[in-house]
Amino acid sequence: MTIYITDYIQDPDIEKGVLDHKISKNKETAEVLLVWHQAITKEYLKDFPKIKGVVRYGVGYDMVDLDAIKERNIYFCNTPDYGTDEVSDTVIGMLMNIARGITQYDHACKRYEDGTWQENTLPNIKRTSDINFGVIGAGRIGGSILRKAKAIGFNCYFYDPYKDSGYEKMLGVNRTENQDELLKIADIISINTPLTDITRGMVDENFISNMKTGASFINAARGEIVSDIDIFIDPIKNCKLSSIALDVLPQEPPNNSTLISSWKNNEEWISGKVIINPHTSYFSDKAYIEMRTSAAMNAKKIIEGKIPKNIIVTKADD
Repeated sequence: MTIYITDYIQDPDIEKGVLDHKISKNKETAEVLLVWHQAITKEYLKDFPKIKGVVRYGVGYDMVDLDAIKERNIYFCNTPDYGTDEVSDTVIGMLMNIARGITQYDHACKRYEDGTWQENTLPNIKRTSDINFGVIGAGRIGGSILRKAKAIGFNCYFYDPYKDSGYEKMLGVNRTENQDELLKIADIISINTPLTDITRGMVDENFISNMKTGASFINAARGEIVSDIDIFIDPIKNCKLSSIALDVLPQEPPNNSTLISSWKNNEEWISGKVIINPHTSYFSDKAYIEMRTSAAMNAKKIIEGKIPKNIIVTKADD
């Protein structure tokens, strides 16, 4: 009975501690796959005749063919119960940066050569209590973001058609009936939904056109929720959008799109208005260990014939 780690983990020391060293590179004997970025397809699974389950280290599973999993009648689980504070703290950091204009000031003040300094304020900076902050997707991470933003003093709104009526009262925030209503209200929008057939490409030209003029956009969810990163160029240039902050991109590592090239070259029109992180909001030293430990423990349950946690696809006989 062995576990097969498909990719990324070079030294499976954490996994070995949980699984009593039952880790192997033998595809013929592997009963559970631990997956990072590897695409799990019907063809890929053919190499694993004894497979009983697949466990993804992270939350998203757009690279996993769920139909192929069902056809093999095996478990598929993800690992959503880690890094909630790390991701929500990253969004709060981006939110505060946008609200206070920190990177825009950092960029602008390098050009002050006329003896002025403190007088050079950004006219669009508002008091926090006058900023409407909107979250699309109020699940585990979105809810954490809303609670933290409310505590700081933002006026918080969310749209999530999957949350029960009254959920907003538990969070102590406002709720909109539809997405367009939220886009018209919010000065800053944060996307916190999973990547699904519905959300893929959801942020497009029409989405931006429905946003409040001068609003800002944050995405620390999934990159492909944005249809094309270059859709932000004209809205930033013509001040439809004030700024964007992205932890995830439609293509990672990024291709040489116009926006990415301009960002790398620090072109003047960007002027601190575009922030990009390399898909790292999930990470802290403890969260990384927590993620790997949780995934390995779930793999162990499958090997031992127990029902695992965080099941996305279950076995037909369970």
